[in-house]
Formats: sequence, structure tokens, C-alpha cells
Amino acid sequence: MTWVITRLCRDCVDKACVDVCPVECIYAYTGSDTEAFPNQLYIHPDECIDCGACEPECPWEAIFEDASVPEVFKDDIELNAKIMDVDDDREVPVNDGSEPPTPDQVEENKRKWGYSG
Repeated sequence: MTWVITRLCRDCVDKACVDVCPVECIYAYTGSDTEAFPNQLYIHPDECIDCGACEPECPWEAIFEDASVPEVFKDDIELNAKIMDVDDDREVPVNDGSEPPTPDQVEENKRKWGYSG
């Protein structure tokens, strides 16, 4: 099992999850193919040790265990796995300490992506 960052992170990119990952398996894409890799964070499935430390730290509620990813986000499992293929175009980002979203912003983001969970 591994954890998956879903599109609820897209264009939100709070990096609180990065600070708690003991194996630094959360990456930002640094290449130019933004169509293949949207602006979000990704968990490398072969490096993830399934500790679950990242999930409660995500203020956007964007992280799910792969077996529990909601149907609306199932494509994001494969999207996270693609980060394995771009060794030269990924890096462990640094948390910039941005303000967490408000509960209203989190709910609006969920509605945007068609998720009610």
C-alpha cells in the first residue's frame, strides 16, 4: 500500500505534508510538461513506507491511502506513479510556511473537483 496525493492539491500545493514525511517521498514536478504533471505534489509509490504521517497534515484533505482513493480521483493513483519516471524533473520541495486554507476554501475546492466526502 501507498498514499496518493489527489487533484485536491492541484494549484493549492500546501507543503505541510513534506515536513512530516520520514523518507522524503513527496515530490514537486520541476519539468516543463505541465500537461502531464499539473501543479500539485506527488508521492513516489516505491519510496512511500505507508506510515500515513502525511495524510492528517494536508489542510486540503487531498491525501488518501491508495485503496481508499474516492472514485472521482482514481486517475490520480496513476498520476502519482508517473513521478517515478522523471528522476531529473522532480525535487522534494521546501515548505514555505504558507497560511493554511480556511474551511470554506477547502469545501469550495472539493466542490470544484466534484467531491463531497
